[in-house]
Amino acid sequence: MTLELRALIARRRQITEMIVAERNRLSGASKVVRKRIEAHLRWLQADLKRADKDLDQSIGQSPLWQESRDLLKSVPGIGPVISRTLLAELPELGLLNPKQIAALVGIAPLNRDSGTLKGRRTIWGGRATVRAVLYMAALVASRRNVVIRAFYKRLRVAGKAPKVALVACMRKLLTILNSMIKHKTRWSETFSVQSS
Repeated sequence: MTLELRALIARRRQITEMIVAERNRLSGASKVVRKRIEAHLRWLQADLKRADKDLDQSIGQSPLWQESRDLLKSVPGIGPVISRTLLAELPELGLLNPKQIAALVGIAPLNRDSGTLKGRRTIWGGRATVRAVLYMAALVASRRNVVIRAFYKRLRVAGKAPKVALVACMRKLLTILNSMIKHKTRWSETFSVQSS
């Protein structure tokens, strides 16, 4: 069942990539080609709605997935696309400790030191698809989620670069989500402070 959900998520991602590609082609298309691209875009949009419906039906078949989806969606900044992706691409959510889950996703800062040389810490590896949706979630949360916004502002005031602060927000958000799934707890601002 997890493989089916993962396949549906992958297909949804492919459809959205095709929509973006067709929209990019539309701007430079001739009149004749424009009509065909617009027709294809309409078909792709309808297919995207069908993919979302299939995903929701697949999640609906499992009470555990339904519960996890509802917990995830209770967090400001987490919508249907992000919750579906986390369920499909990160089944370990709630089972690992904060360091392990951050490393699995690829948002744990890794050093590139050699001997006496010390470099900047970077993130890499892990699950790129999860990291991409988590980035968007952190971006939204840094504006609309009280806890993440305060954390982001605190990092910026401390002199952290915007992207560095955003990656830290990704990790904090992932840690919160991991704890919520583990303890089967809905979002609350007091809970999120404890899980940092």
